[in-house]
Order: sequence, then structure tokens, then C-alpha cells
Amino acid sequence: MPGGRLTHEERRQIAAGLADGLTYSEIAGRLQRPVSTITREVTRNGGAGGYDADRAHHATAIRARRRRPAVPPPAPAVLDGRDPRTTGELEETFTAMLVDTGLSRTAARVLVSLYVTDSGSLTAAELVQRLQVSPASVSKAVGRLEQHQLIRRERDPRRRRDRYVIDGDILYPSWMASARRNAQLAAAALHGAEALDPASPAGARLKSMGRLLQHLSNEMIRAAENWHDTFDDR
Repeated sequence: MPGGRLTHEERRQIAAGLADGLTYSEIAGRLQRPVSTITREVTRNGGAGGYDADRAHHATAIRARRRRPAVPPPAPAVLDGRDPRTTGELEETFTAMLVDTGLSRTAARVLVSLYVTDSGSLTAAELVQRLQVSPASVSKAVGRLEQHQLIRRERDPRRRRDRYVIDGDILYPSWMASARRNAQLAAAALHGAEALDPASPAGARLKSMGRLLQHLSNEMIRAAENWHDTFDDR
């Protein structure tokens, strides 16, 4: 029928018509098809001088399979009894904020997933399924988070696989690690200032940088210890 797919027999009639020297309009009239359909069919399959019905039919079948829409991802499962839409919006908000701090998007999504899960722990396979990313992407992301001490790894003896864990207290060692890195940078900057002469422009610049980082490191440590001693009810 006009507008439907060409059948194998129709393609053979097109080939026969071309061999007989018929125009596209004449072939379209025979098949009761739009002229545009015949023109497009012949043009995309070798032209009037190279059209082959069997080859054209096979190529069309391959193109149809390639155009077949992908299976849509499964609907998000209810997480810990919560509405998936609400949880998803919350995750997107926190992920965007963490990306702004310098984390990669996958690392940010892993971190947020752990925070919004009541158990506070997920396996690599669960993260792959939840985030719809490759195992390699998850491995790279958790490695980065472990490096910054934002998550920790625990071995699940029953399932013989690692679980990645986060809890409220894990930010404390991460914060302290950041303070120590600032202290190390401060020491390097102050050493560089002495090496270059603190009175020179470059030395003065490094000295100012070192003093600022030293001050920030001290304040970070003081604030973290105060919170840990005063507000951490665990």
C-alpha cells in the first residue's frame, strides 16, 4: 500500500522496470506508489544503473534493524521506600553542587548515591546498575573518592565482594586530610619564599600564600576538632 514499506516483489518490479528503460514515474504508476518513493529507493541503492532488488532488500532490512529504538531503561526502583522522582531530584541537585567543587560527575553521583541510601553502602555492581555506567567508570570514581578519604571500602565475606561505605563521620577524616594538605602546601610555599628571598616580589608572593594556607589549615583543624568534641553525638 502507498506509504508502506516496499516488498521484495516490488523491488524486483522496480529492477525490471529500470531494465526496460521505464522512467521513475512509469514505475511508480505500475506499483501505485508515489514517485518520491521510487526515486528515493533507487537513489539510495546504487542508482538507475546499479540497482539490484535482492541487494536493496537486504540493505533495507539492515538499516531497519539499526534504526530500531533502543530498549528504554527500566523505571527507577523505589529506593528505601521513597518516591523515585523526589530522590532523583535531590540527587541531581547535590550532584551538580559537587561537580562545581571539582569532582567528576560520576564520582559525584557515586558519593550522592551512597549518602541517600539508608544503608550507606553499595557494591560496585549495584552502583553500575543504579547509575547506568560502565564498571570501569565506577572503579575510577571510587578510586578518586577513596583517595580523598570520602568513602571507605569494606569486604563483604558472605558475598566475597567489596562494598563502598559512607557515614556521617567520614567527612571528619576527609576534612582533616584536606587540612593536612593545606599545611603541606603552606610549608612548601614558606620554604620557597626563603629560598627566593622574602624581600623579592616572588618571595613575598610565596610568603603571603604560605601564611594564608597555614592560617586556613590551623582554622580547619580547630573547627573540625571542636565539632567532633562538641556536636558529634556518636
